Amino acid sequence: MKFFVDTADTAEIRELAATGLLDGVTTNPTLIHKSGRAFLEVVEEICGIVDGPVSAEVVALDHETMMKEAAILRKIADNVCIKVPLTIDGLKTCKALTDDGAMVNVTLCFSANQALLAAKAGASFISPFVGRHDDNGFDGLALIEDIRLIYDNYAFKTEILAASLRHPIHVLDCAKIGADVITAPPAVIKMLSKHVLTDKGLDAFAADWAKTGQSIL
Repeated sequence: MKFFVDTADTAEIRELAATGLLDGVTTNPTLIHKSGRAFLEVVEEICGIVDGPVSAEVVALDHETMMKEAAILRKIADNVCIKVPLTIDGLKTCKALTDDGAMVNVTLCFSANQALLAAKAGASFISPFVGRHDDNGFDGLALIEDIRLIYDNYAFKTEILAASLRHPIHVLDCAKIGADVITAPPAVIKMLSKHVLTDKGLDAFAADWAKTGQSIL
């Protein structure tokens, strides 16, 4: 499974990249707004931190303008992945971009039928929103299961990028289902390493080591 971090905070990205855990980054207009920085500047910096895909989202709603925005974003770096919405115009843009060799992440997916369309359009990644789906009374993990089944049935190359993950159990369940990629906020990724017994064990080892009066250095 690939790990992407869902943030536009370059300090957080650098910290996670240093662990060797990070395979890519996803951003969106909301995260850019939170950063308080210029969009193109942030994307360029992120592309210099990680080698993997960096999703940069178009904001236009019509195909023609999406293509113009995508052309600007693609010039930033070779690892820019153009993010488009799951609409007819977004799918049309996806097809045109992937035919031209660009990576495309189709976002705001909330049904398996939508995911099927994205795969048909040649998407590099499909981003089903697990947590947001749950918030509205649906089963976000069941959506991942349905997409996995459909993609396996037809050997689609589109990777399932499970998004809107709220806690470590979401990550675990997506791994069990077989999502190709997860993207989560930095805090959720860091939480994966936490366990109360690990903390207790470290405390016990530290206490016993102090009693020896020894030093490794």
